[in-house]
Amino acid sequence: MAAGKVKSLLLAGDVGATKTHLGIYDPGQGPLTPLGEEVLPSADYGSLTELVGDFLERSEFTPRRAVFGVAGPVIAGRAQITNLPWEIAEGSLAAELKLESVRLVNDLLAMAWSICHLAASDLHTIWEGSPKLGGNRVLIAPGTGLGEAFLIWNGQGYDPHPSEGGHADFAPGNPLEAKLHLALLRQLGHVSYDRVCSGSGIPRIYRFLLERNRIRENVAIRKLVARTQDPTPIIIAAALDEKNPCLLCRKTLDIFVGVLGAEAGNLALKFLATGGVYLGGGIPPRILPLLKGDIFLKSFLNKGRLADIPKQTPLKVITRPGVGLMGAAALGLAAGR
Repeated sequence: MAAGKVKSLLLAGDVGATKTHLGIYDPGQGPLTPLGEEVLPSADYGSLTELVGDFLERSEFTPRRAVFGVAGPVIAGRAQITNLPWEIAEGSLAAELKLESVRLVNDLLAMAWSICHLAASDLHTIWEGSPKLGGNRVLIAPGTGLGEAFLIWNGQGYDPHPSEGGHADFAPGNPLEAKLHLALLRQLGHVSYDRVCSGSGIPRIYRFLLERNRIRENVAIRKLVARTQDPTPIIIAAALDEKNPCLLCRKTLDIFVGVLGAEAGNLALKFLATGGVYLGGGIPPRILPLLKGDIFLKSFLNKGRLADIPKQTPLKVITRPGVGLMGAAALGLAAGR
């Protein structure tokens, strides 16, 4: 039978504002080995239908159903992509793409589905802890925004669940963070962890420190930051430059990792995540040297009377790329059994 005639093929996608990662999967081969995959620039297309249609036109395979992890909340089968003018509905998308079914899920829920399929080589351990068999797990993923999800043990395996916990109120952990909170509160009206602990939060911290005039700014970095719409990669690279580090950028990331560690510890408490806290998203693999430092770990463990819980909780960074797509495929293949 020709590959294009296989009725059970699944189309999976990780849909983001910058790029969309698509793959086609055979249930017999599982979520780790797509028959074909491609990464496309989201902003080059007017809709998800247009983007996926372009991908399928060039594919030799014909899927019958699809699962898409999307950056934003999914309510009643509908989603508005964060930072992209796409409105997506399961029913209309299925009809336009001539698929039997389409399922939309939050991108962090999709990523959470990947965790049980990761190998030891896909993870970097920051804190060993004392993992408990069947202990709950949580995922925190700073990328453009801050995503969170959790996995609950059901007695036989893990059930992933979505969360919008990244938008919960930011709690300062020291006097400097309290001043940052007040500055952002005046500017934004509401300050969530997402506003601080994300790719969009890093420039906010940088500007806050710059306005305090306590640290001299690197003129070359200032010019680079002023010329780009997304200064986060510049700030990260300058902070980690071993030969000529930018002190302002390094202090920015010190605050960032402190807040990230505190929120990771919060999740360990809220979900009794003795099975592990997993750091996903695009930023953690790029700042591993800082995540292995004292600031991050002290913030993670600093939980007062209940500090024993994060002490037991393993802390791991997901280093394998493409786990959003892998998770969407794992979810879709599990649903089709």
